[in-house]
Amino acid sequence: MEELYYSCDLIAWETETFTVPELEKILAGKKKKYIRYEEGITLYSMGKIPLRELAQEAHALIYLKHAAVINTEILDEYIERYHKNKR
Repeated sequence: MEELYYSCDLIAWETETFTVPELEKILAGKKKKYIRYEEGITLYSMGKIPLRELAQEAHALIYLKHAAVINTEILDEYIERYHKNKR
């Protein structure tokens, strides 16, 4: 927990961090087909809401009981297609 001092007042900030144990494997080319939001946030360098909206727009979001996962193959293809159309 970080402690920051402002105007003689003590304000404690809790920073939320995500550890993705398989991120190095993903970035090394051994890509997972399905990821959760926390992994997607790190992998795609986006916030949770923009990532969710992009995955919904690409039809890459899959709901499983109490969890949502993103199909990275569909999302990557959508991003590439969107990038080519913007040129």
